[in-house]
Amino acid sequence: MNKTTQNGFTLYELLITVLIVGVVLTFGIPNMLQFNQNGRMTATANNLHSSFHLARSESGRAKTNITVCASANPLSAAANCGGTWDQGHIVFVDTDGNINRAGATETVLIAQGPVAEGITLAVANDAAYFSYASTGLGRPNVGGNPAVTQVVMCDERGVTTAAGGSSAARLFVATPLGRATVFRDNALVSNALTAMAKSCP
Repeated sequence: MNKTTQNGFTLYELLITVLIVGVVLTFGIPNMLQFNQNGRMTATANNLHSSFHLARSESGRAKTNITVCASANPLSAAANCGGTWDQGHIVFVDTDGNINRAGATETVLIAQGPVAEGITLAVANDAAYFSYASTGLGRPNVGGNPAVTQVVMCDERGVTTAAGGSSAARLFVATPLGRATVFRDNALVSNALTAMAKSCP
């Protein structure tokens, strides 16, 4: 009589495996969620920062006005200023310096679409533009309109401490000279929101 060997799991082995998988998921899923939230927040801050950086360097290189502005139709061929930052923004050659794109004659250098879902923006003075002069310096209050100085970016976590000890929210600052910086300090973010008289989210 031939002996046959059967391979497989015992019930105890299967239960232990299921238990281990459950423990891993219990700790892993929240961390993955926070990882994704941090990724979206970082991408939003970096997109805005890189747009300002390009506008500043291009204005000095091309010796012309370059404007960054919120746009309701940033990805359209007829993209123009008007709208809110969460809808997207454009960086364009502002030849006449009026912070308003004059059709195809004023070239769009960068077009950024709407911010990631779940991201909320609080903008100081509800400013919708920042313009650089041909010197590479900022042009504040063009036509009486206030230029962007601070933007707070946050999600459902609000102004809390994320992994690594930094704030879950981001503070984008543009100085009158045109230097743009992103901060992740809870105190700075909270102070900025207080000065704006706004909350986030």
